[in-house]
Amino acid sequence: MAENRGTLSYARGRVSGVTADFTPDRPALRSWLPGFVALAAIWGSSFLFIKVGVAELHPLHLTLYRVASGALTLLVVLAVLRDRLPRDLRVWAHLTVIAAFGVALPFTLFGYGEQRVESMLAGIWNATTPLIVLPLAVLAFRTERLTSRGAVGLGLGFVGVMVVLGVWEGVGGAHFVGQLMCFGAAACYGLAIPYQKKFIAGSALSGVSLSAAQLVVAAVQLAVVAPLVAGAPPLPTALSPKVLGAVLALGALGTGLAFVINLRNIRIVGATTASTVTYLIPIFAVLIGAVVLDERLTWHQPVGALIVLLGVAVSQGLIGRRRRPIAAGTGTPMAPAAEPATR
Repeated sequence: MAENRGTLSYARGRVSGVTADFTPDRPALRSWLPGFVALAAIWGSSFLFIKVGVAELHPLHLTLYRVASGALTLLVVLAVLRDRLPRDLRVWAHLTVIAAFGVALPFTLFGYGEQRVESMLAGIWNATTPLIVLPLAVLAFRTERLTSRGAVGLGLGFVGVMVVLGVWEGVGGAHFVGQLMCFGAAACYGLAIPYQKKFIAGSALSGVSLSAAQLVVAAVQLAVVAPLVAGAPPLPTALSPKVLGAVLALGALGTGLAFVINLRNIRIVGATTASTVTYLIPIFAVLIGAVVLDERLTWHQPVGALIVLLGVAVSQGLIGRRRRPIAAGTGTPMAPAAEPATR
C-alpha cells in the first residue's frame, strides 16, 4: 500500500501525520520495546474480550458499549492534551464513512464471527487486512502501484486464506460462516484504510482528534442501528462483572490506552517499525485463546496464518531491500495519523 507522506509535528505534542521514512537515530530498545509488546498484547487480547462479551451481549450491543467507552476515553485524552475535535464539515463527512467501515461494521462482524469461531481464529483473520488494502489502494483509490513483489505477496496471501479456511474439507456450516464474517471484518478495514489515506491523511488535525471524532460518529451510528436490529441494549448494571470488564477493556484499554501507546511507538521508532506489531497480534491472540479459553486450532489454521503473514511481509516490502509500512486491522479504530495495526 502507499507509503505515508505526512509530517510529524510535536511543537504542541500533537501528531498531525506520520512520515513512514522518519525514524530516530537508533533508539534504545528499552525506550520502545516494552510499549511495542504491550500494544501487541492489548490488541491480541481484544479477541478474547469479544468472545467473553458476546456470551451475554448481542454483537451490536457489545460494539455500541465498546465504542462509547473508547470515545469517552479519547475525549478525556483530548481534554488533557488541550486538543479539540475537528470543525471542518468535510472532515466529519469523511469520518462518517471511516467510522462505518473502520469501526462499527468490523467490530460488529468480529462479534458475530466469534459467536461461531474461536477467538484465536478471529485474530488470525485480522492479519489478512493488509492483503485487502493493497488491491483496493491500487484499483479503487489509486494510492498505490502494484509491483511484482506486491503481486507475489497477494498470491501467497490468497493461498494462506484458502489454507486457513481448509477449503479441501468443504464449505458451509456455522464455523465456515463465522470465518467469513471475520474475513468480512478484515475486508472492512481494507476499505477504510485506503479511504482515510486518500481523504484524511495529511490533515493538520492531530491523530487523537481524528480518532476521537471517528469513535464519536461510530457511537452515534450504532446508537441508531443497534436498537432497530437488536432491541434496546441492556443497562450496564445488568451485565455480569466479567462481561462489563470485557467491555471496558475493549473500549478504554484496547482503544484509548492502546492508541496512546501506538502514537508513542511511532514517535520513537517511526511508522514502519511500529507497524510491524501486526506480526505479534495473531501470536498473542492464539496464545491468550489457548491459555484462557482452552481453545484449539486444527493444523491448517496456524500454517495458513504463517503463509498469510509471509504474503503480507512480501507485499509490503518487509522481505527485501525496501521496507514499507503495513496497515492492518486489530479490532481497534484506525488512527489517521499512522495507519496502525485496528484494528
